[in-house]
Amino acid sequence: MTQYKEVDVANARPISLYDVSSKPAISVVGLGYVGAVSTACLSSLGHRVIGVDIDQSKVEDIAAGRSPIHEKDLGRLLTEGVEKGLISATDDLAYAVRNTDATFVSVGTPTAADGGCDYRFIEAAAKSMGVGLRQKKGFHVFVMRCSIPPGTTMKVMTPILEKTSGKRLGEDFGVAFNPEFLREGVAVDDFYAPPKTVIGATCDRTGNILRQICLPVDAEPIMTTIENAEMVKYVDNVWHATKVCFGNEVGRLAKAFGIDSHAVMDIFVQDTKLNLSPYYLKPGFAYGGSCLPKEVRAVAHLAEEAGVSLPMIANLSASNRAQIDEAVDMAVATGARTVGVLGLAFKPGTDDLRESPILEVIAELRDRGIKVVAHDPAITKETAIESQLGYVKYASPGLAALATELRGMLVETGKTVSDMADTLIVTQKNDTYAQIVRDAAETKAKPTIDVVRAFAECPSTDAYQGIGW
Repeated sequence: MTQYKEVDVANARPISLYDVSSKPAISVVGLGYVGAVSTACLSSLGHRVIGVDIDQSKVEDIAAGRSPIHEKDLGRLLTEGVEKGLISATDDLAYAVRNTDATFVSVGTPTAADGGCDYRFIEAAAKSMGVGLRQKKGFHVFVMRCSIPPGTTMKVMTPILEKTSGKRLGEDFGVAFNPEFLREGVAVDDFYAPPKTVIGATCDRTGNILRQICLPVDAEPIMTTIENAEMVKYVDNVWHATKVCFGNEVGRLAKAFGIDSHAVMDIFVQDTKLNLSPYYLKPGFAYGGSCLPKEVRAVAHLAEEAGVSLPMIANLSASNRAQIDEAVDMAVATGARTVGVLGLAFKPGTDDLRESPILEVIAELRDRGIKVVAHDPAITKETAIESQLGYVKYASPGLAALATELRGMLVETGKTVSDMADTLIVTQKNDTYAQIVRDAAETKAKPTIDVVRAFAECPSTDAYQGIGW
């Protein structure tokens, strides 16, 4: 058994409100974005954390204090956690359960063949966790954090835990659902300053343990039922997807009437009392990433199975696809033989390619015989491209097919992209890309399609245009 040394974590951010020795040891299952960030940040609060994953490369990275993903501050926190003896990693989930007090489950929940949720990673984890629970004494808390249909925690994971362990819920272990609200690119900051903390638990004992773990970052968590907490996660993400599509439809409509869509939406978002938040409410590109597309499909699937008509949600994907198709049509209309793409990840500051909408554009352009060259500040030829795109094989066969080709489209700099391309598409806001786009647009050297509004004041030239402006 690994021995962990005593450490002084008084300077961890934020400062803990209770003593290190009283803090539960935590195992984190799944070392992707949520799991890796949780491992690092929980250790910074003074918890001993064991990271668990079936991917040996992730296990080795975490154990060595290296970040397996591109995320601000994550590498530093992992290094500090390992140096303090608070972080270790393994592929043995049963061992991790035996040697901790609580287990946070952050495994993948990809789209299944029928459009619903694929439970296989949850089921596999539950079986191994049940083995560990059977082999240990004392009360253990299992905390589900994945995006899942309401009822999954109690109807899928919990029965497997009871059957495999031979132990009883409420007596030998507790179950909770604690959704994460981490935005990729600023996930570490979001961990320490969450927009809200939601805890659904099977009993007061379990809820209080999780409340104590969350206390340093949120003194007033929202306590609710597990099913409410599961639903909140879906509703949040579907609302974010709704805001993206709404802003884009305003942009397309405004453009048809010669109206500045951003001027319109700047007025709209000043109403923070009724319109809630300006975060997504600007015309731009399609939504993407590991959450929004999957959650929209999942909620539509749930409604269909329940016989409930949700026409707006059911058609969000169609609206989103219209934004992608418009970008393709605009690029094809330029007559380019080579299109240069500036920005591949679904948002700046991350290397997450899962369901990034620009990849749909690239796949379509490739199918039409158009060559594509691309650059992204966070993505290199060493990035795990194939495994990320393989994740969406049921959601987007086009992206899965692109997995083996995308690496060959990468070039070293954005300037190289501009030099090689006949037409540019910019998908991310940064000073380097903005200068490249401005130079190309103002010199009319090549058509430029800006899908994210890279400028507050757009270049005044026919060579530059956006989808909604």
